Amino acid sequence: MSLKYAIIGCGRISPNHVAAALENKLKIVALCDVEESKMDSTIEKFNLPTDTKKYVDYKEMLQAEKPELVGICTESGKHGQIALDCIDAGANLIIEKPIALSLEEADMIIEKATKKNIKVSACHQNRFNKSVQKIREAVEQNRFGRLMHGTAHIRWNRGEDYYKQAPWRGTWEQDGGALMNQCIHNIDLLRWMMGDEITEVVGMTDNLIHGFIDAEDLGMGLVKFANGSYGIIEGTTNIYPQNLEETLYIFGEKGTVKAGGKSVNLIEEWQFADNLDDPKEIKEKYHENPPTVYGFGHNPLYADVIDAIKNDRQPYVTAIDGRNALELVLAIYKSAAEGKSVKLPLDHCSTLDFKGRFDK
Repeated sequence: MSLKYAIIGCGRISPNHVAAALENKLKIVALCDVEESKMDSTIEKFNLPTDTKKYVDYKEMLQAEKPELVGICTESGKHGQIALDCIDAGANLIIEKPIALSLEEADMIIEKATKKNIKVSACHQNRFNKSVQKIREAVEQNRFGRLMHGTAHIRWNRGEDYYKQAPWRGTWEQDGGALMNQCIHNIDLLRWMMGDEITEVVGMTDNLIHGFIDAEDLGMGLVKFANGSYGIIEGTTNIYPQNLEETLYIFGEKGTVKAGGKSVNLIEEWQFADNLDDPKEIKEKYHENPPTVYGFGHNPLYADVIDAIKNDRQPYVTAIDGRNALELVLAIYKSAAEGKSVKLPLDHCSTLDFKGRFDK
């Protein structure tokens, strides 16, 4: 029996969700967007039944259709409240990154979902990349020995046209800057690989050439993990003339790994003291070439969440994972704004705390 599925928000990322829903044989009962034309385009693009229900009010949709799984793909600033309303309506969730823009909302999502036994997955789909899965396996098998440091580099390009397509982008109310929007996937991977628990963060952010947005186009972070290892984050949307790379390095006393490509979908370095595998074979086997930076991860993420619902277990990527990635970005923002290091865990922080930061 296929689950009843609905999507809220039919913008740029939504086709990946709709495709994954269809691939996993979900029954798409409704689309929701404030612009009817976007729903019409989705119906046409995916050849959905012409009588597929369309709603401009998601609360009305939740009440009428009672979906069992909802994909939230609206502007980031609306994720939190919509998620809380969906949980109240009994719907399981896949929430596009970031899970929310404030830690308070993220905590409310986690608490409410736990109470009601609702499954919530943060859509950090790059965790399902073949390359990333192989690196995670090496971490879990302790092949690196002592982890020393890891780095996440996101060197991309976003021009004025991109921000004009959707005026919420780059605003503190609905988005944040390069770190929160473009870089959070790789920031999630770095935190996950290096041990999750963080004690201290030092950050610097700036808006160098994107005077038409409120938030940063360049962010740097130094991270101290509780296990004694360190992390370096470099994220920017200023790279000329187009996206260059997204890379993740992990350095341990007995291993060195680099995942690269446009969205950490290739293994480019694979060296371990145990010599358990041939680096050349690993590089060939764990090599994907997706057409966009979104990669191929939405499909397996959806499959996992469906299985989690059916077998009453936590999804592979949880709401807590979503909160962790959000917390790290907010900690960099906070450190940069205050000009000093920030201790974790953070209890209260929101993108709204940084409103006016780069006003000229």
